[in-house]
Amino acid sequence: MRQILLSTAKILISAALLYLALRKVDLTELLSRFTATSLFWIAMAIAVTFLQIFVGVLRWREISTECGAPLELGRAMRYNVIGSFFNQTLPSAIGGDAVRLWLVARAGAGWRAATYSIFVDRAIGLVALAIVIGASLPWSYQLITDPHGRSALLLLDLVALAGGVGFLIFGALKWPWLKTWWATHHLHACAVIANRVIFNAKRGLIVAILSLLIHVLAIVMAWCVVQSITAPVSFGQTFLLIPPIMLITLMPISIAGWGVRETTMGLAFGFAGLSANEGINVSLLFGAVLFIVGAIGGLVWIFSAEKAAQGSAQLGVPE
Repeated sequence: MRQILLSTAKILISAALLYLALRKVDLTELLSRFTATSLFWIAMAIAVTFLQIFVGVLRWREISTECGAPLELGRAMRYNVIGSFFNQTLPSAIGGDAVRLWLVARAGAGWRAATYSIFVDRAIGLVALAIVIGASLPWSYQLITDPHGRSALLLLDLVALAGGVGFLIFGALKWPWLKTWWATHHLHACAVIANRVIFNAKRGLIVAILSLLIHVLAIVMAWCVVQSITAPVSFGQTFLLIPPIMLITLMPISIAGWGVRETTMGLAFGFAGLSANEGINVSLLFGAVLFIVGAIGGLVWIFSAEKAAQGSAQLGVPE
């Protein structure tokens, strides 16, 4: 019952935010801007998204190996593509993580190793995103002149950085009682692994480069969407605006980030002196690209060996 109520609340939040964001948007005008060139840029955005998924696979493999759950490249890619489908269908922007966890654990890695690999992967990604936002603050302050926008951006980055640094410091603590409580034991174990990955001379550099590349590819994907409707937004502006928006969209309060992303992008564009409606247009197309990629992930899931094995188990057929 609790899960049903949470899912219903997230659906209502998405619907309410979408309504507020779209009530001043002329969808007919947006569709009229589509040309053959638009389709090319949307195809490029889809291709960049798949490249981002692949880079995410490379990082996840480095982390999962450290967690005792090594993954073959093909299997990890399949799991991430399937995860993109569930990111679009489960009541959260990170619902695919739960499915990836289930797939890894079912493959024989065990629930603990699978959970640690997913949690550490997500934590390192968030730390990298906070660093990208923090490093670009001087230029963001030049772009965003509205004092409320500047304060919100600074607060967002400080909270994200504090959470990331606090997580890593937590892993460096040696207090014995941390291992006696169930919650602190597992959180501390994940933080220890994250420290081991980040501060490893070889693996840490690889993970850092891959993490930054993942976020750069998200920006490139958004810029391809901008190009598809010839929105008056430069690549530099896209680079500064997209990371904070993606950080906010990760909050699990809506369905696949819908509504939250549109509202946030409209506000961000407005704070930057751009058209808020143009920001919503870009956000809608951004979400459409993710939906298409998720649909392809759904096809991969339907025809995957894991799906077939699940069906056999439910029917009592030996795998």
